[in-house]
Amino acid sequence: MTVKNEVRVLKNFINGEWVETSGTDMLEIRNPANKDEVVVNVRQSNEKDAQAAIEAAAAAFPAWSKTPSPARGEYLFKIAAIMEAEAEEIARIIVQEEGKTYADAFKEVNYAAGIVKFYAGEGRRMTGRIIESDMAGVQIELHKEALGVVLVVTPWNFPLSIPAWKIAPAILSGNTVVLKASSETPLTAQKFMEIVERAGVPSGVVNQLVGPGRLVTEMINHPAVKAITFTGSNRVGNLIYAEAAKEMKRVLLEMGGKNPLIVMEDADVDAAVALAVAGGYGQTGQACTATSRVVIHKDIRQEFTDKLVAKSKEIKIGNGMDEGVTMGPQVSEGERQSTLDLIQKAIDEGGEVLTGGGIPEFAGSDKGFFVEPTVIGSVKSAMTIAQEEVFGPVISIIEIDSIDEAIEVANDVAFGLSAAICTKNLTYMNRALSEIQAGIVKVNMTTTGTFFQAPFGGYKQSSTGTYKELGSEAVEFYCQNKTRYINSN
Repeated sequence: MTVKNEVRVLKNFINGEWVETSGTDMLEIRNPANKDEVVVNVRQSNEKDAQAAIEAAAAAFPAWSKTPSPARGEYLFKIAAIMEAEAEEIARIIVQEEGKTYADAFKEVNYAAGIVKFYAGEGRRMTGRIIESDMAGVQIELHKEALGVVLVVTPWNFPLSIPAWKIAPAILSGNTVVLKASSETPLTAQKFMEIVERAGVPSGVVNQLVGPGRLVTEMINHPAVKAITFTGSNRVGNLIYAEAAKEMKRVLLEMGGKNPLIVMEDADVDAAVALAVAGGYGQTGQACTATSRVVIHKDIRQEFTDKLVAKSKEIKIGNGMDEGVTMGPQVSEGERQSTLDLIQKAIDEGGEVLTGGGIPEFAGSDKGFFVEPTVIGSVKSAMTIAQEEVFGPVISIIEIDSIDEAIEVANDVAFGLSAAICTKNLTYMNRALSEIQAGIVKVNMTTTGTFFQAPFGGYKQSSTGTYKELGSEAVEFYCQNKTRYINSN
């Protein structure tokens, strides 16, 4: 029986106005913790809508790019203030359509607000450079200029913070934006646009489209689009990269991870278990930086595994709005089935499910896309479960007997996003920091989480690698550098 509540039909945000979509296909977004509850209806956009959004951004670009960057930053300060004031409401929306716990959602909102404030402050730090000339009376200036229209394509797992960490530096740098957010979480994207509107951002600077992924190809090829930034799967990222390459357009991709937590023989076992639980089950494992592999020294493997299994059994699964729940559902039936299929593949290849591995049973569990927190032992590095991103609450245990083997296993994947090591040994720390092939390497911390003032991005198949997100470095993707010669003679 479907829950009867007032269900809205979403609109596009184009040129500062809320516009009815032109498509005919309807999409129902249901609460992943209770699939009987319809959260919102989405009438999908079509090519006409995509064209209108890009044209609005292109028309707004000349005036916006000439606006001083401190003034652009002031709009971001207003956006951040509204986010913070309405954090509870936004968090409830995220829980309702994405499924994460309220605590995780609330943390995301405040993290997103922090990102926006950081880039607001960057408005007064946008600097060029003077270079000494070979000739008297000639001055050489390096000057940053905006690119134009930036296409922002974002996923469902962090439906507020990822759009924020792309849009904020983009518009701070003088670009205008079209956001094509995930179809799984359109209500959060709309709430973000409502905040942008209330902050007084000029019409056309930020536009948002609710629509299917198939529109992205045509949008990439629009002559006004100068850059594309995407976070999501490797399959889609590779398609975007290939399409953009046809016109040599600038692309920033952040994609998958297969992140190891190395636990050496001298580690604090209880602390390491806590890090594995937080990294593996936080966000229901639906994070590109999630702890997917625990690479454990043989001397403490049994103790660590026993304690990890015990802690996994303590996880309370349920609706993220319910008190005491520490892990919500996966976002959709498709995502859950993908996780279950990979667990079965691990079993078929010789892995041993030590806890979890299936669909939990509790009152109402049949209404949501729940998966048990799962620990798989007897995993070898060549197995599918050790190579492919799971994107669910699954931790694989891989035994090693030395720091050499630990680093070898950590690097023995196509990805290189995040990694961590638990140890008190300075040699182990330094070797991990230097030799692990990942964009982020941590010591005695979770593989998940990043500070927004520090750059974020991966190696190998996790990222295009040319540019970084977050930190002051993120601005580089959204700017082009002009060398200006001035002869005053």
